Parts: sequence; structure tokens; C-alpha cells
Amino acid sequence: MRIKKILASSAIMLSIGLIISLIINISGTFPDHILTADIRANITVLVLAIMMTISLSRIPYKNLNPIKYSRSVTRAVLLGLVVASLVPLIGYMLMKGHPGWENYSMGLVFIAAAPFAASVVPLSYTLRGDMEHAGRGTILTYLFALLWIPFIIYATLGKTVDMTNVVITVIEIIGVPLILSRLLTKVKISRDAMGIMMNLFISFLVILSVSSTKFPSELAPLLLFVIISAIRTFFVGTGVELTEKKMGIGWSQRVTDVLMVSYRNKGIAIALCLATIPHLAPYAMVAIATSIVVEIIWVVFMDSVLFSKNRMKKETGLDRASEIGNP
Repeated sequence: MRIKKILASSAIMLSIGLIISLIINISGTFPDHILTADIRANITVLVLAIMMTISLSRIPYKNLNPIKYSRSVTRAVLLGLVVASLVPLIGYMLMKGHPGWENYSMGLVFIAAAPFAASVVPLSYTLRGDMEHAGRGTILTYLFALLWIPFIIYATLGKTVDMTNVVITVIEIIGVPLILSRLLTKVKISRDAMGIMMNLFISFLVILSVSSTKFPSELAPLLLFVIISAIRTFFVGTGVELTEKKMGIGWSQRVTDVLMVSYRNKGIAIALCLATIPHLAPYAMVAIATSIVVEIIWVVFMDSVLFSKNRMKKETGLDRASEIGNP
């Protein structure tokens, strides 16, 4: 396999990043005396802000009117923020009262607070989804996330975190990139270059954060995180796909909706975790690290089974050129 193809594959690059992280973690060679919690938090916020600015800049101005496309926007916000948060929040409520598990369970809050990944747009293209719905939903959902993220964190963690720091972090990783991205919309970046940059960014963040993660010695919390992540992706994702199919929603829009409800922005979850609870982050990161593993498997499943080309052709009888859905 060519190097360029490897770098352009999200599943492969995330897997490589995770393997490197685990090797460093298990060997105990992570230089936490140099890369302290505060330094890791600052680096993460900076890298994510750059990544978000570039990623959001690929979404054009057109077709962003929330009134004209109210049904599309409503689905994106409800699925991408509200529905997607339910499983991790329930998991957090069940785990937080268990002695020794509270610090680990906090990671579920950041997964619940994070919107879907900005890479839903290129993934929608790869999986033959609705690009306009994906782009419009991403921009407008991220605007809602400016309020949603502080609300979820305050409602669950309360005084455990400094809410001023939470708001500042949200502005840095979402607010500022949303504004700066509008200045870069006309800068040409090839699809391959874009994919490679995003994969390198997120792989770097995974290595930086997971390498210092303090995994529990007992298997029970790890198993629970796997179950929670599997329910959040496989169960909820396929549930939305089947429900929308019965409702008569077209193939391309279902693809994007499933991505919105199941594919979280791990970078934002990592940045929030490191920036808002730096000294507890090594524990809270366990839930996020587990989520990354499950989501890699989920993306492969979507590509090869749930939204395979054969399944699309069997359902629609259409080729890629005529497969654009209506908002």
C-alpha cells in the first residue's frame, strides 16, 4: 500500500496513533516531567484550533440558511448534540457513584459534550452521503455547541471544573476557528492533502493524550467503556439508519445523519478534558481512548457493511453521480 494512501486513511492513521500511544504508555517512557498536564493542554488547544480552522474552511457559505433548510438543520442539531449525548451521559450517571470509578467516568462527559467530528463532511463523500447536508449541519451545529458544551459540563460536573476556563476553551477551539475559517474558504486545498493533514493532526493528539492515560488495573471499567461506546456507535447508529429508512428519508441523508449521531469529535473531547481537568485528565482519558478504538471499528463497519456500495446500489439503483439527496 502506498504511503499516501495510508496517510489518507482515517482508520489506519488512528490505529497507528493508538498503537504508538499504547506502546509508550505500557513502557512508561512518556516524558510527563517535560510534557506536564498544563503544557499538554496548551498544545492540544493550539493544534485543535488550527485543525478546526482548516477543516471548517472547506465548508462554503452557500446553503447555510437555517430557516430555508430548517428540517436539515433540526436533524443535524438534534442527532449531533442531543441524541448523541444520551448514552455517554447515562453511562456517566451509572458509573460516577462507584468508588474508584468517578475520575474515569468524567471522560464520558466530554464525549457527550463534543459535537460530531468536522470530518463528517469528507466521510459523507467517502460513504456516498449528502455533502450539502453535512456541510450545513456542521457549521450550524458547531454554533449551537458554543452553548451546548458549557451547559453539559456544568450540568454534570458542576463546581468540579472552572466554568470560566471551560468557556474560554470552547471559544478557542470552536468560536475562533468558526470565524477564521470563513477567511480561508477560497484557499485551495486538495481533498487528499486535506485528509492527510486532518489524519496527522488527530493522530498527534491521540499520541499526546493517550500516552499519558492511566488505565485502570481492573477490567470492569474498561469493559463498561467498551459497552457504552459500542451502544453509542453500533446500536444508536444502526437504530437511526433503520428508523430513517422507515420514515422514507433518502440514502444520502441517512448516511450523513448516522455519521452525525455516532462519529464524535475526539479532538474536542481530548482538548476539553486536558484543558478543564488537567490533573484528572490521565484518568478521564480512558473513556475517550476506548471510544477511539470502537469508532475505528465502527467506521470500517459503515464503509464495508452498513453503507457499502453494493447495499446502496441494491436500495437505490443509482450511481454516485445521481445520488445527491434533497435537504
